[in-house]
Amino acid sequence: MDHVVYLDAKAKEFEKLIEGTKTMIIRGATGRKMPYERVFEGDQLYFIRNNGEGLFVGKAKVSFVYNSKKMTKEESIELVDSYKEKLNLSSAQSKRWMGKRYLVLIEVDDLSEIEPFEIDRSKCGKMDDWLPVEDIDTMKKK
Repeated sequence: MDHVVYLDAKAKEFEKLIEGTKTMIIRGATGRKMPYERVFEGDQLYFIRNNGEGLFVGKAKVSFVYNSKKMTKEESIELVDSYKEKLNLSSAQSKRWMGKRYLVLIEVDDLSEIEPFEIDRSKCGKMDDWLPVEDIDTMKKK
């Protein structure tokens, strides 16, 4: 399965992944929101910065996934803190994710920059910061 993953441009998430100072991506919510239990080891992630460019700039393979159980605020903070080196979050990102009841931690490897491309967003349905797609090639703009 391929996934469209928006990365925080202000926090330079993609750059941190490329330079190796970040190896893990986090998502979370009050409820079980995407990508909770929908991303698996071996899946391919395609990265796009959330800066309005609309260009995919990199890809990586999922090497590890952790879907939390329902947590208290304290448990959530403790979990994020225990992975702080791999997550390499900005203070704004820490504030955003710490305290969420459900967290998904996704470790990646085989990361590479790619020839930038756009997708046909009309095939995505509801836009979000994480979108599972069967095959990214079927969505590329010609």
